Parts: sequence; structure tokens; C-alpha cells
Amino acid sequence: MRYFVVFLLALLSVSTYAQNTPVQDKISGIIINEATLQPVANASIININRVKATVTDNRGNFTIEAAVNDTLHISLVGYQGIKVRVSADWIKFKNLTKIQLTERAYTLEEVIISKYNLTGYLQVDSKLAPIKENYRYSISGLPQGYEGGGNGPSSFKKIVSSVFNPADLLHNIFGKKPTEMRRLKEMKRDDTVRNALAEKYDRETLAALLGVSKDEIADILERCNYSEEFIKTSNDLQIMDAISGCYEEYKATNRN
Repeated sequence: MRYFVVFLLALLSVSTYAQNTPVQDKISGIIINEATLQPVANASIININRVKATVTDNRGNFTIEAAVNDTLHISLVGYQGIKVRVSADWIKFKNLTKIQLTERAYTLEEVIISKYNLTGYLQVDSKLAPIKENYRYSISGLPQGYEGGGNGPSSFKKIVSSVFNPADLLHNIFGKKPTEMRRLKEMKRDDTVRNALAEKYDRETLAALLGVSKDEIADILERCNYSEEFIKTSNDLQIMDAISGCYEEYKATNRN
């Protein structure tokens, strides 16, 4: 009788776990242009909950792993990114759901002519055009490097002051979003996610994956002692790797 009770309790536990665990399946869809209703190729689809990614083919079709209530982030350069919630019907009936993307309206910025009088000859122009280099300093006794943006006295002064930067913002971001930050490892392992981020500079997809705003991404990197030029010019993959490195340093510091 005792063994029967143990068996019954184990069976109920398995049943309860199965009920609480979302059923993961594959769903399919097609991405189309809202204005022309034509298929959109090479759009990135990332399941934020599962950190799985794929891209649309030439006909706009895609298939991706998902469970009910997962959120898909869909984006492509030149289009407004959107989030789509996975419904139970989408999973159950295997519908080829059509999703519309809206093209962005861009305003051309003012063109500024450079003050450098270039000649058209590479050997001459390479000496006329300035080269900006970012220097990442290493200070003995500290585990991380500090990027000053240059090698002048003012840059080093910035580095020294950054050592004493308060870490409140990093604690508020990293400490209160453990699930989102744990996704960093999954994001780094998924080649499709990495390839999608390598082509982006708008921080939109990265912000959706980490559950933070674009401004918070810039603040994180600033507190992690990255230069303004790096923050503005790096692609989303480089930004993700920088945040990941900063997060690992943050965890090591907290353990110590």
C-alpha cells in the first residue's frame, strides 16, 4: 500500500509539471509589406522567450519554435519592428499567419562637407584624413579594462574618474532582470541570433531581448566604461558582447 501511495504521488507530480510547462511546437507564418502586400525576404524573427531565431525566405515564409504566449520580435532594416504574441489557435491549427511590416519614413539629413581637402590619391589622403582610435586601458589590480576614446591626458583622467563611478544603475538593471540577463549566454550561442544582430545598429532587437530601453543600453555601456564613439558606432552584436562581458564582471564582483 505504501509503494502505491508513493507511485500515485509521483504520477500526480509529473502530471502537474506537464500541465504547468508550456507545450513547445513549431509555428509558421509569412511576412508581407503592408503597402504592397508583397512578401518580405530576409526579415529576422526572434522568439524572445526561447531565444530562437530565423529569417524569412524569398517568399516571406518562416518557421520557428514557439509555445503559447511566447513573443516574437520581427524586424528588418527599413521597416518598423513589431512584436507578435503566439496564440493557442496559431499552435493548434498550424495557420500560416500573415504578418504585415510597415516601411519606415526617413528624412534626409543635412549634408556637411568635410573640411579636409582630399586629393583623390590614397597615399596622400590617408595622411590628411584623421584616424580616431579608441584605447581601452588596463589598470593593475582591477579585473576590467576602461575605454577612454583616445590616448591623451584628458582620456586618462576620464578613466580614473570612471573607476569611482557608482554602480547603482548596473545593480538596478542586472540585479532586477536576472532572467533577461541569463539570456545573454543563449543569445551568444545561437548563430542565427548573432547574425541578425551583426546586421543591426538600431538597438531595437537587442532592447526587446533584454527587456530594457535603448537609453538604458547606452547607460549600461557608459557605466561599463565604454566610449561614446563605441556606443554610437558599434553594431548590435558588438554591443551585446560588451554588455555580456560587463555582466560577467558584475557577477564576479558581487560574488567577491
